Amino acid sequence: MDPHQEQTGLAWQIGVWDRMSDVYLREIDRRFAPVVEEVIARAQLAAGERVLDLGTGTGAVAARAAQRVGSQGAVVGMDISADMLAAARHRVAAEGLTTVTFREGRAEALPAENESFDVVLASLSLMYVIDRAAAARELARVLRTRGRLIAAVWAEPEVCDIVLFQQTAGRFAGPPPVPGVGPGALADPTLFIRQLAEAGIQARSERTVLGFDFESFGAAWDTLAGVTTAQLPPERRQDAQAAVRAAMYPQGDVPRHFRNTTQFILGQRGG
Repeated sequence: MDPHQEQTGLAWQIGVWDRMSDVYLREIDRRFAPVVEEVIARAQLAAGERVLDLGTGTGAVAARAAQRVGSQGAVVGMDISADMLAAARHRVAAEGLTTVTFREGRAEALPAENESFDVVLASLSLMYVIDRAAAARELARVLRTRGRLIAAVWAEPEVCDIVLFQQTAGRFAGPPPVPGVGPGALADPTLFIRQLAEAGIQARSERTVLGFDFESFGAAWDTLAGVTTAQLPPERRQDAQAAVRAAMYPQGDVPRHFRNTTQFILGQRGG
């Protein structure tokens, strides 16, 4: 990929996630809690392990991981967004968790030493990685032998309402600066699993149906649309709203359950 295009894409993503940090804390974290719990359950963390939480966001996964690895373990939360990291630091301080630290960094160039983690967790973050082949190599580099990768990504829009919402609204925003990123980017994880294998991580995927609720269309729009439509002019935003209403709210402005089939990528680094 052209370096200028990659840097443009990275700056665009940082801007998106910086804008989203407040709404994550208010609205999204509690709705994504079932995904967090599934990631933690699949990780089977043990006391004393060192954990990297890649794309930590507001630190929900990092906090749960710290509780599992205990005082002899350590958790590093990493994100590209300074605003998200500020929220994460506030969370762990409020919870009195002293074994969690945070670093600014991206999956393609992890600021970590070789073989420094027993486990890498990536909850709903790998979908936004610009160069996933480079990320696969970096994951293999920082994992110890037999180290584990547990990632969660959304499935395709036909079975994942949040992807349907974002892709429907996103049609009015134009393409992102880099291709192949977004909520449904790893609905088919075949290529990424192959990239992981080439890097030395044997992985497989499995699916679970999870979900959450919104009491109205307005609540869903205010919570979710900032990812794709924040920069739209008013008339285009109205068109996007109308498209989402037609696709997902044919009965009008009523409460709606979002069924979000979640795909888990489970891997282990070979010896």
